[in-house]
Amino acid sequence: MGEKNNITVSCVNGNFTGRIKNSVASFLGIPFAKPPVGELRWKNPVPVEESEDTFEAFDYAPSPLQSYLESERASGREQSEDCLYLNIWANENTMSEKKPVMVFIHGGSYGWGGTGDPLYDGQNFIQAHPDVVLVTIAYRVGFMGFLDLSIVPGGEEYKTSGNLGLLDQICALRYIKENIAGFGGDPECVTVFGESAGGGSVSLLPLIPEARGLFRRVIAESGSVSLTYNKKECRPLTEKLLEITGADDMDDLLALSSGELEELCEKLSDYLIFPERDGVVIPTDLYEAYRRGEASGVDMLIGTNADEMRYWIADIGSFRRYLFMCDYLYENNMKRVTSSDRKRVEAFMRLQENTGRLAKEWNITELYNELLFRLPAIRQADAHSQNGGKTYMYYWKYPSGIKRLGACHAVELAYVFNNPDEKIYAGNNIDLKLAAKTQQMWVNFAKKGDPSVPESEPGAGDGIVWERYDSIDRATMILDKEISQESDIKHLQRELLDPLLDYGFNGSYNDLTPKVPVVGKAVGITIAVFGIAAGLGFVTYNLIKNKEK
Repeated sequence: MGEKNNITVSCVNGNFTGRIKNSVASFLGIPFAKPPVGELRWKNPVPVEESEDTFEAFDYAPSPLQSYLESERASGREQSEDCLYLNIWANENTMSEKKPVMVFIHGGSYGWGGTGDPLYDGQNFIQAHPDVVLVTIAYRVGFMGFLDLSIVPGGEEYKTSGNLGLLDQICALRYIKENIAGFGGDPECVTVFGESAGGGSVSLLPLIPEARGLFRRVIAESGSVSLTYNKKECRPLTEKLLEITGADDMDDLLALSSGELEELCEKLSDYLIFPERDGVVIPTDLYEAYRRGEASGVDMLIGTNADEMRYWIADIGSFRRYLFMCDYLYENNMKRVTSSDRKRVEAFMRLQENTGRLAKEWNITELYNELLFRLPAIRQADAHSQNGGKTYMYYWKYPSGIKRLGACHAVELAYVFNNPDEKIYAGNNIDLKLAAKTQQMWVNFAKKGDPSVPESEPGAGDGIVWERYDSIDRATMILDKEISQESDIKHLQRELLDPLLDYGFNGSYNDLTPKVPVVGKAVGITIAVFGIAAGLGFVTYNLIKNKEK
Protein backbone atom coordinates (compact mmCIF):
# COMPACT_ATOMS: atom_id res chain seq x y z
CA MET A 1 0.00 0.00 0.00
CA GLY A 2 1.20 3.51 -0.68
CA GLU A 3 0.33 6.85 0.88
CA LYS A 4 -3.25 7.97 1.39
CA ASN A 5 -5.30 7.94 -1.82
CA ASN A 6 -2.71 5.74 -3.54
CA ILE A 7 -2.41 1.98 -3.83
CA THR A 8 0.41 -0.18 -5.17
CA VAL A 9 0.16 -3.58 -6.85
CA SER A 10 3.04 -5.90 -7.72
CA CYS A 11 3.33 -7.21 -11.28
CA VAL A 12 5.97 -9.21 -13.06
CA ASN A 13 7.57 -6.04 -14.42
CA GLY A 14 7.44 -3.91 -11.29
CA ASN A 15 5.28 -2.38 -8.59
CA PHE A 16 2.69 0.01 -9.99
CA THR A 17 1.15 2.75 -7.89
CA GLY A 18 -2.33 3.89 -8.84
CA ARG A 19 -4.70 6.52 -7.55
CA ILE A 20 -7.94 6.05 -5.63
CA LYS A 21 -11.07 8.10 -6.29
CA ASN A 22 -14.48 7.26 -4.86
CA SER A 23 -13.26 3.76 -3.94
CA VAL A 24 -12.05 3.09 -7.50
CA ALA A 25 -8.36 2.37 -7.93
CA SER A 26 -7.03 3.33 -11.37
CA PHE A 27 -3.70 2.22 -12.79
CA LEU A 28 -2.85 4.00 -16.04
CA GLY A 29 0.00 3.37 -18.45
CA ILE A 30 1.25 -0.07 -17.37
CA PRO A 31 3.59 -1.52 -20.03
CA PHE A 32 2.71 -5.02 -21.23
CA ALA A 33 5.47 -5.41 -23.85
CA LYS A 34 8.88 -4.04 -24.63
CA PRO A 35 8.76 -0.84 -26.68
CA PRO A 36 8.43 -1.91 -30.35
CA VAL A 37 11.23 0.38 -31.51
CA GLY A 38 14.61 -0.03 -33.17
CA GLU A 39 15.12 -3.66 -34.16
CA LEU A 40 11.66 -4.47 -32.79
CA ARG A 41 9.89 -2.13 -35.22
CA TRP A 42 7.36 -4.12 -37.28
CA LYS A 43 8.19 -7.22 -35.24
CA ASN A 44 5.99 -9.34 -32.98
CA PRO A 45 5.56 -7.84 -29.50
CA VAL A 46 8.10 -9.02 -26.95
CA PRO A 47 6.98 -9.61 -23.33
CA VAL A 48 8.22 -7.24 -20.64
CA GLU A 49 11.24 -8.06 -18.51
CA GLU A 50 10.96 -8.76 -14.81
CA SER A 51 11.55 -5.89 -12.41
CA GLU A 52 11.16 -5.02 -8.73
CA ASP A 53 11.19 -1.26 -9.26
CA THR A 54 8.23 0.93 -8.38
CA PHE A 55 6.49 3.11 -10.96
CA GLU A 56 3.72 5.68 -10.86
CA ALA A 57 0.70 4.63 -12.94
CA PHE A 58 -1.04 8.00 -12.91
CA ASP A 59 -1.52 8.87 -16.58
CA TYR A 60 -2.21 7.30 -19.93
CA ALA A 61 0.75 6.39 -22.11
CA PRO A 62 1.16 8.03 -25.53
CA SER A 63 -1.27 7.03 -28.27
CA PRO A 64 -0.04 4.89 -31.17
CA LEU A 65 1.28 6.76 -34.21
CA GLN A 66 -1.61 8.03 -36.37
CA SER A 67 -2.83 11.07 -38.27
CA TYR A 68 -5.10 13.53 -36.50
CA LEU A 69 -8.83 12.80 -36.79
CA GLU A 70 -11.28 14.99 -34.91
CA SER A 71 -13.63 12.13 -34.10
CA GLU A 72 -10.77 10.08 -32.62
CA ARG A 73 -9.76 12.16 -29.61
CA ALA A 74 -6.84 9.91 -28.70
CA SER A 75 -5.21 11.10 -31.96
CA GLY A 76 -4.88 14.56 -30.40
CA ARG A 77 -2.75 13.24 -27.54
CA GLU A 78 1.00 12.73 -27.48
CA GLN A 79 1.96 9.90 -29.85
CA SER A 80 4.85 7.45 -29.94
CA GLU A 81 6.09 4.18 -31.41
CA ASP A 82 6.42 3.19 -27.76
CA CYS A 83 2.69 2.69 -27.19
CA LEU A 84 2.08 -0.82 -25.80
CA TYR A 85 0.47 -0.06 -22.46
CA LEU A 86 -2.76 -0.90 -20.65
CA ASN A 87 -4.98 0.61 -17.96
CA ILE A 88 -6.84 -1.05 -15.08
CA TRP A 89 -9.74 0.04 -12.89
CA ALA A 90 -10.83 -1.95 -9.83
CA ASN A 91 -12.71 -1.39 -6.59
CA GLU A 92 -10.08 -0.71 -3.92
CA ASN A 93 -11.94 -2.64 -1.23
CA THR A 94 -12.25 -5.93 -3.10
CA MET A 95 -8.84 -6.34 -4.69
CA SER A 96 -8.26 -9.55 -2.77
CA GLU A 97 -11.22 -11.20 -4.54
CA LYS A 98 -11.34 -13.06 -7.86
CA LYS A 99 -13.73 -11.07 -10.02
CA PRO A 100 -14.57 -11.32 -13.72
CA VAL A 101 -12.28 -9.26 -15.94
CA MET A 102 -13.55 -7.17 -18.85
CA VAL A 103 -10.88 -6.15 -21.39
CA PHE A 104 -11.83 -3.44 -23.90
CA ILE A 105 -10.24 -3.07 -27.35
CA HIS A 106 -10.85 0.34 -28.91
CA GLY A 107 -11.99 1.04 -32.43
CA GLY A 108 -10.72 3.48 -35.02
CA SER A 109 -10.70 1.69 -38.38
CA TYR A 110 -7.48 -0.10 -37.32
CA GLY A 111 -5.74 3.18 -38.16
CA TRP A 112 -6.74 5.52 -35.34
CA GLY A 113 -7.74 5.58 -31.69
CA GLY A 114 -6.20 4.90 -28.32
CA THR A 115 -7.01 4.22 -24.69
CA GLY A 116 -6.62 7.89 -23.74
CA ASP A 117 -9.97 8.77 -25.32
CA PRO A 118 -12.16 10.02 -22.42
CA LEU A 119 -15.05 7.95 -23.75
CA TYR A 120 -13.22 4.83 -22.48
CA ASP A 121 -12.43 6.08 -18.99
CA GLY A 122 -13.38 3.34 -16.54
CA GLN A 123 -14.02 5.35 -13.35
CA ASN A 124 -17.81 5.55 -13.63
CA PHE A 125 -18.15 1.99 -14.87
CA ILE A 126 -16.37 0.49 -11.87
CA GLN A 127 -18.19 2.80 -9.46
CA ALA A 128 -21.42 1.30 -10.75
CA HIS A 129 -20.04 -2.26 -11.07
CA PRO A 130 -17.46 -2.92 -8.35
CA ASP A 131 -17.87 -6.66 -8.90
CA VAL A 132 -15.71 -6.66 -12.06
CA VAL A 133 -12.26 -5.45 -13.09
CA LEU A 134 -11.98 -3.30 -16.22
CA VAL A 135 -8.94 -3.15 -18.50
CA THR A 136 -8.34 -1.12 -21.67
CA ILE A 137 -5.45 -2.07 -23.93
CA ALA A 138 -3.53 -0.32 -26.70
CA TYR A 139 -2.15 -1.80 -29.90
CA ARG A 140 -0.21 -0.57 -32.92
CA VAL A 141 -2.51 0.93 -35.54
CA GLY A 142 -2.14 2.07 -39.14
CA PHE A 143 1.00 1.21 -41.05
CA MET A 144 2.84 0.43 -37.81
CA GLY A 145 0.42 -2.35 -36.89
CA PHE A 146 -1.12 -3.50 -40.16
CA LEU A 147 1.35 -3.46 -43.05
CA ASP A 148 2.27 -6.34 -45.34
CA LEU A 149 6.06 -6.24 -45.63
CA SER A 150 6.36 -9.60 -47.40
CA ILE A 151 6.81 -7.88 -50.79
CA VAL A 152 9.70 -5.72 -49.53
CA PRO A 153 13.26 -7.03 -50.10
CA GLY A 154 14.42 -8.33 -46.74
CA GLY A 155 10.85 -8.78 -45.55
CA GLU A 156 11.15 -12.53 -45.10
CA GLU A 157 11.40 -12.09 -41.33
CA TYR A 158 8.26 -9.96 -41.23
CA LYS A 159 5.62 -12.53 -42.23
CA THR A 160 3.25 -11.42 -39.46
CA SER A 161 3.55 -7.67 -40.11
CA GLY A 162 0.04 -7.47 -41.58
CA ASN A 163 -1.45 -8.35 -38.20
CA LEU A 164 0.88 -6.94 -35.57
CA GLY A 165 -1.95 -5.04 -33.90
CA LEU A 166 -3.73 -8.33 -33.22
CA LEU A 167 -0.54 -9.86 -31.85
CA ASP A 168 -0.16 -6.83 -29.56
CA GLN A 169 -3.64 -7.55 -28.22
CA ILE A 170 -2.68 -11.17 -27.55
CA CYS A 171 0.48 -10.05 -25.75
CA ALA A 172 -1.65 -7.76 -23.57
CA LEU A 173 -4.03 -10.63 -22.78
CA ARG A 174 -1.10 -12.84 -21.74
CA TYR A 175 0.10 -10.08 -19.43
CA ILE A 176 -3.38 -9.74 -17.97
CA LYS A 177 -3.66 -13.47 -17.36
CA GLU A 178 -0.35 -13.42 -15.49
CA ASN A 179 -0.89 -10.27 -13.43
CA ILE A 180 -4.58 -9.46 -13.04
CA ALA A 181 -5.05 -11.44 -9.81
CA GLY A 182 -3.18 -8.72 -7.93
CA PHE A 183 -5.93 -6.28 -8.95
CA GLY A 184 -8.75 -8.58 -7.84
CA GLY A 185 -9.34 -10.17 -11.23
CA ASP A 186 -9.90 -13.82 -12.05
CA PRO A 187 -7.47 -14.81 -14.85
CA GLU A 188 -9.75 -17.71 -15.76
CA CYS A 189 -12.80 -15.47 -16.31
CA VAL A 190 -11.80 -12.89 -18.92
CA THR A 191 -14.14 -11.28 -21.45
CA VAL A 192 -12.75 -9.25 -24.34
CA PHE A 193 -15.08 -6.64 -25.77
CA GLY A 194 -14.65 -4.00 -28.42
CA GLU A 195 -16.44 -1.69 -30.82
CA SER A 196 -15.91 -1.28 -34.57
CA ALA A 197 -12.28 -2.27 -35.19
CA GLY A 198 -12.38 -3.52 -31.61
CA GLY A 199 -15.45 -5.59 -32.46
CA GLY A 200 -13.58 -6.93 -35.47
CA SER A 201 -10.59 -7.72 -33.26
CA VAL A 202 -12.55 -9.71 -30.69
CA SER A 203 -14.16 -11.60 -33.57
CA LEU A 204 -10.73 -12.56 -34.93
CA LEU A 205 -8.98 -13.41 -31.67
CA PRO A 206 -10.90 -16.68 -31.07
CA LEU A 207 -9.55 -17.95 -34.41
CA ILE A 208 -5.89 -17.35 -33.52
CA PRO A 209 -4.28 -20.37 -31.80
CA GLU A 210 -1.93 -18.19 -29.74
CA ALA A 211 -4.92 -16.45 -28.14
CA ARG A 212 -6.72 -19.57 -26.98
CA GLY A 213 -7.06 -19.91 -23.25
CA LEU A 214 -6.55 -16.19 -22.66
CA PHE A 215 -10.25 -15.32 -22.53
CA ARG A 216 -13.57 -17.09 -22.16
CA ARG A 217 -16.03 -14.68 -23.79
CA VAL A 218 -16.27 -11.92 -26.41
CA ILE A 219 -18.62 -8.98 -26.97
CA ALA A 220 -18.42 -7.67 -30.53
CA GLU A 221 -20.08 -4.28 -30.99
CA SER A 222 -20.51 -3.17 -34.62
CA GLY A 223 -17.59 -5.23 -35.88
CA SER A 224 -17.02 -8.71 -37.31
CA VAL A 225 -14.55 -10.80 -39.27
CA SER A 226 -15.69 -9.03 -42.46
CA LEU A 227 -13.50 -6.05 -41.50
CA THR A 228 -10.40 -7.65 -43.00
CA TYR A 229 -8.47 -7.43 -46.27
CA ASN A 230 -6.98 -10.01 -48.59
CA LYS A 231 -3.35 -9.74 -49.70
CA LYS A 232 -4.24 -7.87 -52.89
CA GLU A 233 -6.13 -5.21 -50.95
CA CYS A 234 -3.15 -4.79 -48.59
CA ARG A 235 -0.59 -4.20 -51.33
CA PRO A 236 -1.28 -0.51 -52.14
CA LEU A 237 -0.29 0.61 -48.63
CA THR A 238 3.10 -1.10 -48.88
CA GLU A 239 3.69 0.24 -52.38
CA LYS A 240 2.79 3.76 -51.34
CA LEU A 241 5.08 3.57 -48.32
CA LEU A 242 8.01 2.57 -50.52
CA GLU A 243 7.15 5.26 -53.05
CA ILE A 244 6.94 8.08 -50.50
CA THR A 245 10.04 7.09 -48.53
CA GLY A 246 12.16 6.02 -51.51
CA ALA A 247 13.06 2.91 -49.52
CA ASP A 248 14.50 -0.05 -51.41
CA ASP A 249 14.47 -2.63 -48.62
CA MET A 250 13.75 -3.29 -44.97
CA ASP A 251 17.03 -1.70 -43.85
CA ASP A 252 15.87 1.59 -45.34
CA LEU A 253 12.50 1.34 -43.58
CA LEU A 254 14.10 0.51 -40.25
CA ALA A 255 16.35 3.55 -40.63
CA LEU A 256 13.38 5.94 -40.75
CA SER A 257 13.40 8.37 -37.84
CA SER A 258 10.52 8.95 -35.45
CA GLY A 259 9.89 12.31 -37.09
CA GLU A 260 9.72 10.72 -40.53
CA LEU A 261 7.22 8.15 -39.25
CA GLU A 262 5.03 10.92 -37.85
CA GLU A 263 5.02 12.67 -41.23
CA LEU A 264 4.11 9.39 -42.94
CA CYS A 265 0.98 9.13 -40.78
CA GLU A 266 -0.54 12.04 -42.71
CA LYS A 267 0.73 10.95 -46.12
CA LEU A 268 -0.49 7.35 -45.79
CA SER A 269 -3.84 7.92 -44.08
CA ASP A 270 -5.71 7.35 -47.36
CA TYR A 271 -4.20 3.88 -47.78
CA LEU A 272 -4.57 2.27 -44.36
CA ILE A 273 -5.77 -1.32 -44.22
CA PHE A 274 -7.48 -3.80 -41.93
CA PRO A 275 -6.07 -7.08 -40.60
CA GLU A 276 -4.73 -9.23 -43.42
CA ARG A 277 -6.19 -12.65 -44.18
CA ASP A 278 -2.65 -13.93 -44.50
CA GLY A 279 -3.06 -17.60 -43.58
CA VAL A 280 -0.27 -17.06 -41.05
CA VAL A 281 -1.85 -15.19 -38.15
CA ILE A 282 -5.50 -15.42 -39.21
CA PRO A 283 -7.18 -17.82 -41.67
CA THR A 284 -7.85 -16.84 -45.27
CA ASP A 285 -11.52 -17.89 -44.91
CA LEU A 286 -12.76 -16.58 -41.58
CA TYR A 287 -16.41 -17.60 -41.79
CA GLU A 288 -15.33 -21.11 -42.69
CA ALA A 289 -13.04 -21.16 -39.64
CA TYR A 290 -16.07 -20.38 -37.50
CA ARG A 291 -18.04 -23.08 -39.32
CA ARG A 292 -15.30 -25.58 -38.50
CA GLY A 293 -15.85 -24.76 -34.84
CA GLU A 294 -12.43 -23.22 -34.22
CA ALA A 295 -14.00 -20.80 -31.73
CA SER A 296 -16.61 -23.17 -30.27
CA GLY A 297 -15.31 -22.90 -26.72
CA VAL A 298 -15.87 -19.13 -26.60
CA ASP A 299 -19.18 -17.48 -25.61
CA MET A 300 -20.17 -14.66 -27.96
CA LEU A 301 -22.42 -11.62 -27.67
CA ILE A 302 -22.55 -9.74 -30.97
CA GLY A 303 -24.67 -6.97 -32.42
CA THR A 304 -24.98 -3.86 -34.55
CA ASN A 305 -26.77 -0.52 -34.55
CA ALA A 306 -29.78 0.38 -36.67
CA ASP A 307 -28.17 3.35 -38.42
CA GLU A 308 -24.45 2.49 -38.45
CA MET A 309 -23.64 4.43 -41.60
CA ARG A 310 -25.03 7.73 -40.36
CA TYR A 311 -21.93 8.08 -38.19
CA TRP A 312 -20.16 9.39 -41.27
CA ILE A 313 -22.54 12.33 -41.60
CA ALA A 314 -20.72 13.82 -38.64
CA ASP A 315 -17.34 12.21 -39.28
CA ILE A 316 -16.82 13.72 -42.75
CA GLY A 317 -18.20 17.06 -41.64
CA SER A 318 -20.94 17.63 -44.19
CA PHE A 319 -24.32 16.11 -44.95
CA ARG A 320 -23.82 17.00 -48.62
CA ARG A 321 -20.54 15.11 -48.72
CA TYR A 322 -22.20 12.16 -47.05
CA LEU A 323 -24.92 12.05 -49.71
CA PHE A 324 -22.31 12.23 -52.45
CA MET A 325 -20.30 9.47 -50.76
CA CYS A 326 -23.36 7.20 -50.70
CA ASP A 327 -23.92 7.56 -54.44
CA TYR A 328 -20.23 7.16 -55.17
CA LEU A 329 -19.81 3.95 -53.20
CA TYR A 330 -23.05 2.49 -54.45
CA GLU A 331 -22.28 3.01 -58.13
CA ASN A 332 -18.79 1.58 -57.71
CA ASN A 333 -19.89 -1.48 -55.77
CA MET A 334 -22.82 -2.24 -58.04
CA LYS A 335 -20.47 -2.49 -61.01
CA ARG A 336 -19.03 -5.60 -59.37
CA VAL A 337 -22.26 -7.54 -58.91
CA THR A 338 -24.01 -9.81 -61.40
CA SER A 339 -27.29 -8.79 -63.01
CA SER A 340 -29.20 -11.26 -60.82
CA ASP A 341 -27.63 -9.83 -57.67
CA ARG A 342 -28.33 -6.32 -58.88
CA LYS A 343 -31.99 -7.34 -59.02
CA ARG A 344 -31.70 -8.43 -55.40
CA VAL A 345 -30.49 -4.97 -54.50
CA GLU A 346 -33.28 -3.33 -56.46
CA ALA A 347 -35.83 -5.50 -54.65
CA PHE A 348 -34.23 -4.47 -51.35
CA MET A 349 -34.59 -0.82 -52.32
CA ARG A 350 -38.28 -1.30 -52.99
CA LEU A 351 -38.73 -2.68 -49.48
CA GLN A 352 -37.62 0.59 -47.93
CA GLU A 353 -40.13 3.19 -46.83
CA ASN A 354 -38.01 6.28 -47.51
CA THR A 355 -39.67 8.90 -49.67
CA GLY A 356 -38.84 12.32 -51.05
CA ARG A 357 -35.80 13.83 -52.71
CA LEU A 358 -33.25 11.91 -50.60
CA ALA A 359 -34.99 8.53 -50.70
CA LYS A 360 -32.22 6.94 -52.77
CA GLU A 361 -29.45 8.06 -50.41
CA TRP A 362 -31.33 6.86 -47.33
CA ASN A 363 -31.98 3.54 -49.07
CA ILE A 364 -28.26 3.26 -49.84
CA THR A 365 -27.53 4.03 -46.20
CA GLU A 366 -29.68 1.09 -45.15
CA LEU A 367 -28.04 -1.09 -47.79
CA TYR A 368 -24.62 -0.50 -46.27
CA ASN A 369 -25.96 -0.85 -42.74
CA GLU A 370 -26.79 -4.38 -43.86
CA LEU A 371 -23.82 -5.28 -46.08
CA LEU A 372 -21.04 -3.88 -43.91
CA PHE A 373 -22.39 -4.48 -40.42
CA ARG A 374 -25.57 -6.42 -39.65
CA LEU A 375 -25.38 -9.26 -42.19
CA PRO A 376 -21.70 -10.06 -41.52
CA ALA A 377 -22.51 -10.20 -37.80
CA ILE A 378 -25.40 -12.56 -38.54
CA ARG A 379 -23.25 -14.81 -40.71
CA GLN A 380 -20.60 -14.94 -38.00
CA ALA A 381 -23.23 -15.68 -35.32
CA ASP A 382 -24.81 -18.38 -37.49
CA ALA A 383 -21.49 -20.13 -38.01
CA HIS A 384 -20.54 -19.90 -34.35
CA SER A 385 -23.88 -21.12 -32.99
CA GLN A 386 -24.05 -24.03 -35.44
CA ASN A 387 -20.89 -25.46 -33.90
CA GLY A 388 -22.05 -25.29 -30.32
CA GLY A 389 -20.79 -21.84 -29.52
CA LYS A 390 -23.04 -20.07 -27.03
CA THR A 391 -24.23 -16.99 -28.93
CA TYR A 392 -26.38 -13.93 -28.22
CA MET A 393 -27.42 -11.20 -30.68
CA TYR A 394 -28.53 -7.59 -30.14
CA TYR A 395 -29.77 -4.73 -32.33
CA TRP A 396 -29.36 -1.19 -30.95
CA LYS A 397 -32.19 1.19 -31.94
CA TYR A 398 -32.08 4.02 -29.40
CA PRO A 399 -30.98 7.13 -31.34
CA SER A 400 -28.35 9.77 -30.86
CA GLY A 401 -29.52 13.21 -29.89
CA ILE A 402 -27.48 14.67 -32.74
CA LYS A 403 -29.45 15.66 -35.84
CA ARG A 404 -29.72 12.98 -38.55
CA LEU A 405 -27.40 10.47 -36.80
CA GLY A 406 -30.09 8.12 -35.51
CA ALA A 407 -28.76 4.94 -33.89
CA CYS A 408 -25.40 5.48 -35.55
CA HIS A 409 -22.10 3.65 -35.28
CA ALA A 410 -20.54 4.09 -31.79
CA VAL A 411 -23.69 5.62 -30.28
CA GLU A 412 -23.79 2.95 -27.54
CA LEU A 413 -20.29 3.55 -26.17
CA ALA A 414 -21.29 6.25 -23.69
CA TYR A 415 -23.96 3.85 -22.41
CA VAL A 416 -21.63 0.87 -22.08
CA PHE A 417 -18.93 2.84 -20.25
CA ASN A 418 -21.38 4.73 -18.03
CA ASN A 419 -20.03 8.04 -19.33
CA PRO A 420 -23.22 9.98 -20.21
CA ASP A 421 -21.36 13.28 -20.30
CA GLU A 422 -19.36 12.07 -23.31
CA LYS A 423 -21.76 13.28 -25.98
CA ILE A 424 -19.58 13.00 -29.10
CA TYR A 425 -21.79 10.26 -30.60
CA ALA A 426 -24.78 9.93 -28.26
CA GLY A 427 -25.68 13.60 -27.98
CA ASN A 428 -27.85 15.03 -25.21
CA ASN A 429 -30.70 12.52 -24.99
CA ILE A 430 -29.01 9.61 -23.22
CA ASP A 431 -31.50 7.33 -21.51
CA LEU A 432 -29.93 6.55 -18.14
CA LYS A 433 -32.21 3.56 -17.53
CA LEU A 434 -31.15 2.02 -20.84
CA ALA A 435 -27.52 2.73 -19.93
CA ALA A 436 -27.85 0.96 -16.59
CA LYS A 437 -29.55 -2.06 -18.11
CA THR A 438 -27.02 -2.28 -20.96
CA GLN A 439 -24.12 -2.25 -18.52
CA GLN A 440 -25.78 -4.91 -16.39
CA MET A 441 -26.33 -7.14 -19.42
CA TRP A 442 -22.70 -6.77 -20.48
CA VAL A 443 -21.50 -7.44 -16.92
CA ASN A 444 -23.77 -10.46 -16.47
CA PHE A 445 -22.48 -11.92 -19.72
CA ALA A 446 -18.91 -11.41 -18.48
CA LYS A 447 -19.75 -13.10 -15.19
CA LYS A 448 -21.61 -16.18 -16.39
CA GLY A 449 -21.97 -16.15 -20.16
CA ASP A 450 -25.63 -15.09 -20.05
CA PRO A 451 -26.64 -11.42 -20.45
CA SER A 452 -30.09 -11.94 -18.89
CA VAL A 453 -30.93 -9.66 -15.96
CA PRO A 454 -32.89 -11.38 -13.16
CA GLU A 455 -35.65 -9.41 -11.42
CA SER A 456 -33.69 -9.62 -8.18
CA GLU A 457 -30.93 -7.34 -9.49
CA PRO A 458 -31.13 -3.60 -8.64
CA GLY A 459 -32.83 -1.53 -11.32
CA ALA A 460 -33.85 -4.61 -13.30
CA GLY A 461 -37.59 -3.90 -13.14
CA ASP A 462 -39.35 -6.95 -14.50
CA GLY A 463 -36.01 -8.43 -15.46
CA ILE A 464 -34.67 -9.30 -18.90
CA VAL A 465 -34.66 -12.84 -20.22
CA TRP A 466 -32.25 -13.03 -23.15
CA GLU A 467 -32.68 -16.15 -25.29
CA ARG A 468 -29.68 -17.66 -27.04
CA TYR A 469 -29.24 -17.06 -30.74
CA ASP A 470 -29.36 -19.83 -33.31
CA SER A 471 -29.61 -19.86 -37.10
CA ILE A 472 -33.27 -20.97 -37.02
CA ASP A 473 -35.05 -18.56 -34.64
CA ARG A 474 -32.34 -15.85 -34.72
CA ALA A 475 -33.45 -14.41 -31.36
CA THR A 476 -32.33 -10.78 -31.20
CA MET A 477 -32.53 -8.38 -28.25
CA ILE A 478 -33.76 -4.94 -29.35
CA LEU A 479 -32.04 -2.27 -27.24
CA ASP A 480 -34.28 0.78 -27.31
CA LYS A 481 -36.20 2.85 -24.77
CA GLU A 482 -38.20 -0.32 -24.25
CA ILE A 483 -36.10 -3.49 -24.40
CA SER A 484 -37.66 -6.47 -26.14
CA GLN A 485 -36.65 -9.63 -27.94
CA GLU A 486 -37.70 -10.55 -31.48
CA SER A 487 -36.94 -13.38 -33.89
CA ASP A 488 -35.21 -12.93 -37.24
CA ILE A 489 -35.72 -9.19 -37.54
CA LYS A 490 -35.69 -7.72 -41.07
CA HIS A 491 -35.70 -11.25 -42.44
CA LEU A 492 -36.65 -10.16 -45.96
CA GLN A 493 -33.65 -7.85 -46.11
CA ARG A 494 -31.41 -10.64 -44.86
CA GLU A 495 -32.72 -13.15 -47.39
CA LEU A 496 -32.29 -10.74 -50.29
CA LEU A 497 -28.82 -9.49 -49.45
CA ASP A 498 -27.03 -12.41 -47.80
CA PRO A 499 -25.59 -13.69 -51.14
CA LEU A 500 -23.91 -10.30 -51.64
CA LEU A 501 -21.63 -10.93 -48.66
CA ASP A 502 -19.66 -13.24 -50.93
CA TYR A 503 -18.38 -10.17 -52.80
CA GLY A 504 -16.41 -9.23 -49.70
CA PHE A 505 -17.50 -5.61 -49.44
CA ASN A 506 -15.44 -4.31 -46.54
CA GLY A 507 -14.86 -0.61 -47.04
CA SER A 508 -11.75 -1.06 -49.19
CA TYR A 509 -11.54 1.93 -51.48
CA ASN A 510 -8.35 1.29 -53.44
CA ASP A 511 -10.22 -0.17 -56.41
CA LEU A 512 -12.88 2.54 -56.55
CA THR A 513 -12.96 4.63 -59.70
CA PRO A 514 -14.42 8.05 -60.46
CA LYS A 515 -15.54 6.73 -63.85
CA VAL A 516 -19.13 6.08 -62.84
CA PRO A 517 -22.18 8.04 -63.98
CA VAL A 518 -22.99 9.61 -60.65
CA VAL A 519 -19.62 11.38 -60.43
CA GLY A 520 -18.99 11.92 -64.10
CA LYS A 521 -19.36 15.69 -63.79
CA ALA A 522 -17.31 16.06 -60.63
CA VAL A 523 -14.31 18.32 -61.05
CA GLY A 524 -11.94 19.13 -58.21
CA ILE A 525 -14.21 17.52 -55.59
CA THR A 526 -12.70 15.97 -52.51
CA ILE A 527 -14.84 13.17 -51.16
CA ALA A 528 -14.45 11.66 -47.73
CA VAL A 529 -14.73 7.95 -48.34
CA PHE A 530 -14.53 5.70 -45.34
CA GLY A 531 -12.29 2.88 -44.24
CA ILE A 532 -14.97 0.87 -42.41
CA ALA A 533 -14.39 -0.32 -38.86
CA ALA A 534 -14.44 0.92 -35.42
CA GLY A 535 -14.41 4.48 -34.31
CA LEU A 536 -13.82 4.26 -38.00
CA GLY A 537 -11.95 7.02 -39.60
CA PHE A 538 -12.44 8.37 -43.06
CA VAL A 539 -10.06 8.55 -45.99
CA THR A 540 -9.87 11.25 -48.60
CA TYR A 541 -10.18 10.38 -52.25
CA ASN A 542 -9.38 13.22 -54.65
CA LEU A 543 -11.18 13.45 -57.96
CA ILE A 544 -9.31 16.48 -59.18
CA LYS A 545 -8.53 15.07 -62.61
CA ASN A 546 -11.95 13.58 -63.23
CA LYS A 547 -13.46 15.45 -66.14
CA GLU A 548 -16.30 14.25 -68.25
CA LYS A 549 -15.22 13.80 -71.83
